[in-house]
Amino acid sequence: MRWQHLPLGGLVASSVAVNLYVSSYIGTITTLSLCQDANGNYSLTTIAANNGSAPSPSWLEKDGYNGIIYGLDEGLTGPNGSISSYKTPGSGVLKQIDRHVTLGGPVSSIVYNGGKALAVAHYGGSALSSWTIQKSGGLALLQNLQFTLSTPGTIPDRQDAPHPHEALVDPTDQFIVVPDLGADYIRVFSIDPSTSILTQRTPFSTPPGSGPRHGAFFVSPTTNKTYFFLVSELGNTVTSYSVSYSVSNNLGFTEVSSSGIYGNASTPVGAASGEGVLSPDARFFLTSCRNDSTLLIPPFDTSKNHSTALIRSDSLQSWAIDAQTGSLAFVQLAAAGGSFPRQFSVSRDGRLAAVGLQESGRVVIIERDVQAGTWGGFVAEVDVEGEVTSVVWDE
Repeated sequence: MRWQHLPLGGLVASSVAVNLYVSSYIGTITTLSLCQDANGNYSLTTIAANNGSAPSPSWLEKDGYNGIIYGLDEGLTGPNGSISSYKTPGSGVLKQIDRHVTLGGPVSSIVYNGGKALAVAHYGGSALSSWTIQKSGGLALLQNLQFTLSTPGTIPDRQDAPHPHEALVDPTDQFIVVPDLGADYIRVFSIDPSTSILTQRTPFSTPPGSGPRHGAFFVSPTTNKTYFFLVSELGNTVTSYSVSYSVSNNLGFTEVSSSGIYGNASTPVGAASGEGVLSPDARFFLTSCRNDSTLLIPPFDTSKNHSTALIRSDSLQSWAIDAQTGSLAFVQLAAAGGSFPRQFSVSRDGRLAAVGLQESGRVVIIERDVQAGTWGGFVAEVDVEGEVTSVVWDE
């Protein structure tokens, strides 16, 4: 769809486009092309769809070292998942390098140890796996680390077992951190730089029933201290922790600030906090909330139902980072563009965000005011078949 918009001066010239890759539970990884013409109009179009290699794609990770895309298949129809590696040619048609069967439920991955390895969080498989990255961009299994619970957690239907939800690497590239929704843990693993082997350390306990989901590290440019920002799905909270590095080769976490996902307002019943991303300039923490449905926006395409009635939208949030203390202050609540913003990613210059709306089957591009840290208007959107699970920029 095309949108009238004043030029931002940060994305593209009239003849230049940037690709985005989108995963969907229908079994596809779709390539989108985002263009901005000389008049400042954006267009977002589908240019390719890769089918068949993953029945239920759940996550895409671009390797910043070699440009390879790693795609996870959650394995919703069977006991196992899978992981695939893809080359990213300029045409946007992904070329598969390899594919491996994994433990069940892979939902997040991160490259670590200077681009030598990949860590994968397995929600359904109650595990963390590690993989050696080969010269071809393909993978070789290194470890499967599985976890158990002696008894169900505070919310038994969601905390019946450990449910690792994301894998993150710390700023020193010495540790992998895993928010575990089922166990109410931030799990910590030290990295052996010579082998990429991960060693489990003593986990940090979050409040019972909070359900840690996603997070991001922040290093203060003024104090050089490290902080960790955590989005907890079941408690619908956003928490900042100061991070300490211990002599026992572990990480410590001390709470600095905590708030409901709606800031000073009450969180709607049934809401489920989702993503947490550090802005490229490291001045803001950006989050999403699913199933709140409190905001109203105009429909994107009135030709489908010939109606101009407003539609309900879930939300995005922006939080200002105090570089001196590491605390987070609520800045804004904004419309996500539809239902279930499960994941989003921000362009390299921070001026645009691509939001994957799982239940709407849509990707929207939203502008950002980089200085104010606020969300702006929708500048492009396109429907993607199935339930959208992730969207990443190919920059």
